[in-house]
Amino acid sequence: MDNSIIVALKNIVVDFDGEPILTGLSLDIHDKEFVTLLGPSGCGKTTTLRVIGGFVEPRSGNVFFAGRDITRLPPYKRQVNTVFQKYALFPHLNVFENVAFGLRLQKLDEKEIRSRCLEMLELVGLKGYERRNTAALSGGQQQRVAIARALALQPDVLCFDEPTSALDPELTGEVLRVIRSLAERRMTMIVVTHELQFAHDVSDQVIFLERGVVAESGTPDELFLHPKNDRTRQFLAAYVK
Repeated sequence: MDNSIIVALKNIVVDFDGEPILTGLSLDIHDKEFVTLLGPSGCGKTTTLRVIGGFVEPRSGNVFFAGRDITRLPPYKRQVNTVFQKYALFPHLNVFENVAFGLRLQKLDEKEIRSRCLEMLELVGLKGYERRNTAALSGGQQQRVAIARALALQPDVLCFDEPTSALDPELTGEVLRVIRSLAERRMTMIVVTHELQFAHDVSDQVIFLERGVVAESGTPDELFLHPKNDRTRQFLAAYVK
């Protein structure tokens, strides 16, 4: 296996209640690469992220991380963290304690927890918000807290599942600016999004899924400007007015 490949999915099959979701999916994600997953609803994008994160175990196929088979490894033992569509913040905890939650489970000392939390909150533009109630934050701010919480665990790979789908355009911009800044730091990221301009501008690789497999992949220019697959062309035409 190529040493630069950090995540590899090989012939992944997933079905829910007999309905096929992933039907032999194979793909490679390279270290420090920003990868966008595109495709119509139901094509398997979110399930792909959940397989990588360990939240869904495939019926068959293998998940490799840096060459090691982690197919049966639970999420908390993987160097992967996921930021979901819904922020999944703890409403009874303030901003700081939400970001610190995973670090406390790891039993890190308080000095290290405080240092990491403050650094991550500054990175996402929320310095000074430590004691705020999360319920009093805007949707964009809540999503940025969720990103800070994921980053605090120092994952090797960060996944985003439609991180802006619940936000209005102004708040969407807030979150995309944070993700763009992480891309500039060359963090390995896998993003499911319908923000096509953002995907074109930031991605190293774009993967188009259709019926549970990779229909086409390439650089942003290859996929957006010269798609080879008919289904890819139809999908892009529906979004590019």
